[in-house]
Amino acid sequence: MLKATLRSFLAHKGRLVLSALAIILSVAFVAGSLIFSDTVTRTFDRLFASTSADVTVGPKEDLKEAVPSGRTATVPASLRERVAKVEGVADAHVDASVDNITVVDGDNEPVGSTTGAPTVATNWYPTDRSPVELTSGHAPRGAGQAMLDADTADRKDVGLGDTLTVLARPGSFKVKIVGIATFTTTNPGAALVFLDTPTAQRKLLGAPDAATSISVTAAQGVDDDTLKRRVAAEVGAGYELETADEQAESAAASLGGFLDVIKYVMLGFAGVAVLVGIFLIVNTFSMLIAQRTRELGLLRALGADRGQVRRSVLFEALLLGLIGSTLGLAAGIGLALGLIELMGALGMNLKSTEMVLKWVTPVAAYVVGVGVTFVAAYLPARRAAQVSPMAALADAEIAGVGRPLKRRAVAGSVVAVAGAAALVACAVADEASSAASFLGLGIVLTLVATVIAGPLLVRPVIRVLGGAFPAVFGPVGRMSQRNALRNPRRTGATAAALMVGLALVGGLSVASASMTESFDRQIDATLGADFVVQNAGFMPFSPEITQKIEDTGGVGLVVRQRFSPIELALPDGEKAESTAAGYDPRLDDVADITYAEGSSRAALAPGRIGMDKDFAHEHGVRVGDALAATFPGGRETKLTVGALTDQDAPEGFGVEGGLFLGLATVEKYVPDGQDSAVYVNAASGTNPETLRERLEKTLDPYPQVQVRDQADYKELIRQQIAVMLYLVYALLGLAIVIAVLGVVNTLALSVVERTREIGLLRAIGLGRRQLRRMIRLESVVIAVFGALLGLALGLVWGVAVQQVLALQGMKELAFPWTTIIAVVIGSVVVGLAAALLPALRASRMNVLVAIAHE
Repeated sequence: MLKATLRSFLAHKGRLVLSALAIILSVAFVAGSLIFSDTVTRTFDRLFASTSADVTVGPKEDLKEAVPSGRTATVPASLRERVAKVEGVADAHVDASVDNITVVDGDNEPVGSTTGAPTVATNWYPTDRSPVELTSGHAPRGAGQAMLDADTADRKDVGLGDTLTVLARPGSFKVKIVGIATFTTTNPGAALVFLDTPTAQRKLLGAPDAATSISVTAAQGVDDDTLKRRVAAEVGAGYELETADEQAESAAASLGGFLDVIKYVMLGFAGVAVLVGIFLIVNTFSMLIAQRTRELGLLRALGADRGQVRRSVLFEALLLGLIGSTLGLAAGIGLALGLIELMGALGMNLKSTEMVLKWVTPVAAYVVGVGVTFVAAYLPARRAAQVSPMAALADAEIAGVGRPLKRRAVAGSVVAVAGAAALVACAVADEASSAASFLGLGIVLTLVATVIAGPLLVRPVIRVLGGAFPAVFGPVGRMSQRNALRNPRRTGATAAALMVGLALVGGLSVASASMTESFDRQIDATLGADFVVQNAGFMPFSPEITQKIEDTGGVGLVVRQRFSPIELALPDGEKAESTAAGYDPRLDDVADITYAEGSSRAALAPGRIGMDKDFAHEHGVRVGDALAATFPGGRETKLTVGALTDQDAPEGFGVEGGLFLGLATVEKYVPDGQDSAVYVNAASGTNPETLRERLEKTLDPYPQVQVRDQADYKELIRQQIAVMLYLVYALLGLAIVIAVLGVVNTLALSVVERTREIGLLRAIGLGRRQLRRMIRLESVVIAVFGALLGLALGLVWGVAVQQVLALQGMKELAFPWTTIIAVVIGSVVVGLAAALLPALRASRMNVLVAIAHE
């Protein structure tokens, strides 16, 4: 049996190649994501460990910023003298470092990272733990001098003597580049600007006696934990102290979010490849076993029992899984290398020579590759074991032709009813969390139900889809339709591979279209300003920019928006930590806000606060209640509830509670914050387009901010939603690639299976061109069937997703008809492309050899 199995595997190796590709792709994404993330993690662990101070004394942060406020938390610079006197301290340095700045060159072009990494301005003091070393020029001396890192200088063509403008919170200032510093460790992609310490304190922090932290170096023989305890005893409880290991751990945790995005995206690709690959493998093994019915029957007649036959097929699957996993692991290493090179091109200089290959990676690769193949081949193996010895005497097959589909009908109906019930529960749920849970369950169950019941839909749907074939293409069209109907199980499994990807894109396309429409309606209903000035990434900007806007000719009204973390003690005993938006008093002139109680005037008055009515009702808050509020730095006060809003979406980027208050209150308790947006109306008699030109000219030296009207704002939202769609389309592309392999595999094996039939058709006059057309039509109708099934399922999912979004205020339902039509047309193209090679192979068969085929 072992010899027979090996010979069978080698005899069909060409037919198994396409199935192996699905395994290779899924394993490659799993292995590549693990190798890349492990490499980046180890690289940055080394960076953080080698550059962190033994102990760092920083400001104590008690509130987290869900939305950036633009403030920079500081400690007194005089703290350095106290720390330096602690026993066991060898040295202590003042740190004055910020990453909420913009640096521009003489042409007002940004000088900084293009990958999302921050542009950091900091004070320069060289130590043996500095991540850079001075390699050209000299260190900065005085207010007008600065150093730049070599990577940024090369990328932006900045040299010694060039002048740059630094746009910081206290204001903008010019510096001359007098030195270039080269990274001695991994460059994380950030742009670094170095100033001398007094200049950094004044120009970056706005205070000559402020510091962002104090870096402490331990004396010989003093461990970090001991030093931390001694320093803590000296400075008291008002500061945050971290050892080098703790700093490295917290920095790695921050980096972990970035790595998780890459890892989960790649694992998502792997998941799609696995899911679609299962259908391909099941179909391949089912057809191979069908073609070997007589061979398996002969083995049974010679004495092989059912277990031996089943193990024979599973051993073939094991060989396929091992080969696919090995090649996939190699491809994963190549994928990780590609990602490392890509990161290098984007500014994050990782070394491919330091690639990390932990034992977990090959284990995961083989578990995925072998496991998926083994599971997918199990049902075909069981079917093979049921072959009777009498099958050796007949031209029989066990592929399921003519077998009743009653079990599938019952199982599919039960699962479909459960899935529909879950989606209905999602639609009627009152809370987003429970609705999302029902949505996930409903998606899984309806997908399983469609896969199970797919063969039941083959005959009715394909009869309709191919109904015009006989009239348009004559006998060739009729035969292509009947070929697709011949084996519903095979057709259903082949179409299911395409269905998965299209269901995904259909569902998320509906969700994104609904989100876009909801935001468009909300912008139309609430945004009343002529223009909004914002940072490209919604990051805060310097008050200097706001002042420039106010001084621009033709500006009639300016309303500022600023955010701040806040904690409220609520009447029900809970404490809500959220983010509040602060506005100038004339908010109603630039926004249309619907109130359940109160007004903007009442909410924005000093010592007052407004919130969303649903949040208020949930916590028992009423207008007039006085709530204890805590701002950053432990500043406490009482705020009286002045108004309750009834908006479709909460104020303040949808953060909890929709909290908002007067900007004067925010400035009182968070004096070092920055504006996040400025709403501008044109003065009476000034044309808005004229004002726009003036504003853009005024803000030309500040490339980090843009002037937007309603249409621009809508386009910005669409672009952000489109980022999600790009990922979906990439997943769709992968699913289509594997689905095409599945259709090609099915048609190729089908051609082999029908060799004698094709020979007879050719013998009675069917031309080569007619034969190719027959196979192409069969492929197209299968592809369109899978597309329609996927789109129908995806549209149902999309409607359910929109119901969840409605609980978040996005209540509009929209269908992307252009995308839907494009997908249907694309499925026809997919069908034609998949049929090219099988049709060409069939048309080249020798007629006599085909007729004599066993």
